[in-house]
Amino acid sequence: MAEIKDPENTIVIELKDGPVVIELLSDVAPKHAERMKELARAGKYDNVAFHRVIDGFMAQTGDVEHANMENNYNPGRSGTGGSDLPDLPAEFSKLPHDRGTLGAARSQNPNSANSQFFINFKDNHFLNGQYTVYGRVISGMEHVDKIARGEPPANPDRMISVKVAADA
Repeated sequence: MAEIKDPENTIVIELKDGPVVIELLSDVAPKHAERMKELARAGKYDNVAFHRVIDGFMAQTGDVEHANMENNYNPGRSGTGGSDLPDLPAEFSKLPHDRGTLGAARSQNPNSANSQFFINFKDNHFLNGQYTVYGRVISGMEHVDKIARGEPPANPDRMISVKVAADA
């Protein structure tokens, strides 16, 4: 696993193939980083499916309302929900959507991000300036690359657990 410089702003996602360590960019997108930590600490991301995984593009997850595979899982509605917290304002920056960056998923409204996020499989610079970048994978990208593909996948993978490194 990667050296963790700031445990309070580092997320560890346990996938079936191993841990994914994400450095949150709290200096760039403080509200998004804080939301991820809040939901992780509440256990809201545990067992949530990757509901939209497009080869050569990205893996999307984080629908804590409809995609918890252990609690009221609804594959037909996965990707349509969020948390019970208010939506977040966009925190656009000059950071590019490079391979391994974490982006905030949202509707057409730039200020509608809530709990869903995606991890870029490759550089997706056409997303730059349109979606908030608020983290980057610092180790375990090989595990992200193995997530089952599909919209939705026939047998979706899930985030087994999501923790703030400072709490682990």
